[in-house]
Order: sequence, then structure tokens, then C-alpha cells
Amino acid sequence: MAEEPRYKGAIPFMSIDRRTEVVNAAAKSFAMFGYKATTMDQVAKIARVGKGTIYAFFDNKEQLFEEIMNNFIEEILAVAEAAIDPDKPFAENLHRCLLDVLTYRREHELSVRLSLEMKEFGTAAAGFGIRMTEEALNGFVSGAVQDAIAKGEIKPCDPKLTAYVLIKLFITLVSDWPAASGQPMKEEEIMKLFELYFLNGVSAQG
Repeated sequence: MAEEPRYKGAIPFMSIDRRTEVVNAAAKSFAMFGYKATTMDQVAKIARVGKGTIYAFFDNKEQLFEEIMNNFIEEILAVAEAAIDPDKPFAENLHRCLLDVLTYRREHELSVRLSLEMKEFGTAAAGFGIRMTEEALNGFVSGAVQDAIAKGEIKPCDPKLTAYVLIKLFITLVSDWPAASGQPMKEEEIMKLFELYFLNGVSAQG
């Protein structure tokens, strides 16, 4: 019987470590310089690996960027999930979920950089990354809407459309209106207006 390699599994583990180094370096580069200004040479330099190492895991910059965005979306969904308390009503959970997610996005370097790049240059990849994030959040909220309908907390409605409108309304109250009016609102005010303008309309108690 042939003897098994003495260090069985060492090479795969090393490959995993290298891949992680590349992904971490790419995340740093995209967050610092944006999609347009990031190059594979730059990622290799930050990761302290040869450029060939990157191509061992990713075919091109687009594929690497998609990996970074998928990781970012996982973080966003983890924040959203952590905000949900099964013992609290739908409205309160949704308010906390959206507030936490928007705060996280506003403070995350990658999200900030992509938004700036989209505004300044209209980079297609930056727009794609932003849409990926928005679609993931919409999917999460849509699921929460479906659960609320099943529990009888809100009236039957189109979950995807309702989620889209709820998110847009919340962003308007938290960011757009304060920026336009110069009047920032307290969290309690946002919650009251959120309920007034939309949730009262779909509430099963209405």
C-alpha cells in the first residue's frame, strides 16, 4: 500500500490562504481607489503576491470585483438579520433593520467609494455593484413582508413591490429629505412618519 503524503492537505490550505490574501487586498484596493482605478498589478502589490497568483483564482478584474461584492452583500444581510427580533412587530423590526443597514452602508469605505465613482464617472461596474446590494436588500425585506403577511400583521400585497417602496421611502426620510431641507430628523420622528406615510396603509389593523 502506497504511503500517504506526509503533509497531506498542506498545498490546498496554502492556496486558500493565498486566495484570502488576494480577496482582502482587492477589497482594500476597491475601497480606496474604486473600481476604475484598481488594477490587478495594484492588488498584487497590496497582497504581496505575483500577479500570476491572482489569475490562479480569478480570470479578470470583473470576476474579482464580483467576489468582493458578494462578500459585502453577505455582511449587509448579516446586519439586516441581526436587527430582526421575532418578538417585536414588523414595523419596529423593519425600521431597525433599514436604519442599521443604511448606517452600515454609509460608513463602509467600499460603499462610499462606489457611490462617489458612480456620481463622478458613471462607471458601469460601480453601478452594477450598487444594484447588487440594492437587490439583495430588496430580497431580504421582501421576505420580511411575506412573513408579516403570513402572520396577519399587514394586508396581502405584492412583497417585492412593497419592499421596494418601503426602502425608497425610508431612504427619503433618513437621507434625501434632510439633505434637501437642511433639517435632520430624530429616529423617533422617522419612525412616526414611516408609519404615517406607508405602514398605516398596509397595516392589518387599518
